[in-house]
Amino acid sequence: MKRYPPAFPPAYPSSTAGKHVHKKQFGQHFLHDPGIIRRIVQAIAPRPGERLVEIGPGEGAITLPLLREHGHLTVIELDRDLIPRIQAASAGIGKLDVIHADVLTVDFTALAAGNPLRLAGNLPYNISSPILFHCLDHADAIVDMHFMLQKEVVDRMAADPGSKVYGRLSVMLQLSCSVQPLINVPPGAFNPPPKVDSAVVRLTPLPPERRHGADPALVARIVRHAFGQRRKTLSNALHDVVSAEQISAAGIDPRVRAEQLEPLAFVRLAQTVQAG
Repeated sequence: MKRYPPAFPPAYPSSTAGKHVHKKQFGQHFLHDPGIIRRIVQAIAPRPGERLVEIGPGEGAITLPLLREHGHLTVIELDRDLIPRIQAASAGIGKLDVIHADVLTVDFTALAAGNPLRLAGNLPYNISSPILFHCLDHADAIVDMHFMLQKEVVDRMAADPGSKVYGRLSVMLQLSCSVQPLINVPPGAFNPPPKVDSAVVRLTPLPPERRHGADPALVARIVRHAFGQRRKTLSNALHDVVSAEQISAAGIDPRVRAEQLEPLAFVRLAQTVQAG
């Protein structure tokens, strides 16, 4: 088995020396467990010629092993105090391109420029869902995504219909991607430790021929209303969007609840509404 050097050098140049103060507003919990880091890099398995982009490199726990494996990496970092530290730590390892920005403002399609991206990152848990939906908006420019998230979120992403945690996030992600939980990560693998368990998940956007043809905005609206009040039947939850007659015309019992429907059932509802 290949051995990895420490996640980052033991010392920084004087301009970046000193311990970084973790910022709660950025949701910073830095991974430090070498065994977990090794498993993540092995799961990503970077290959020559690929465009790798890491969201939130932090202090470089995943960044530097990926650089050693691949030689070229783009990172997106919002905390300007971390940028000189990661630049210093990566010196001599490989080519590191740094984008100082909020990831929610980054146009991944433009960044890809025709060469699809592979995304990775330990996402800030306080805005993980908006980041996921932002990435889905650029699915045609993305090969796959390997993200560290709160385990509860990963469980919801991969949940099956009928599960207590099956909901809007499950449906919207599964309509666009295959969802594969990979690694469970305990709080002690981070500094500072979060108050929750974490997990790494692989998201692979579905090829165009496997994606639904309904209006994405309409599907999203139907799903949002359907799960807005989980205890209501579909006919009650969707009365402002889809009539009981249209629900029946889509081959669905208006008396069932949203969590009982597979993701493609919401597509059928949207297609029925579109058909008038």
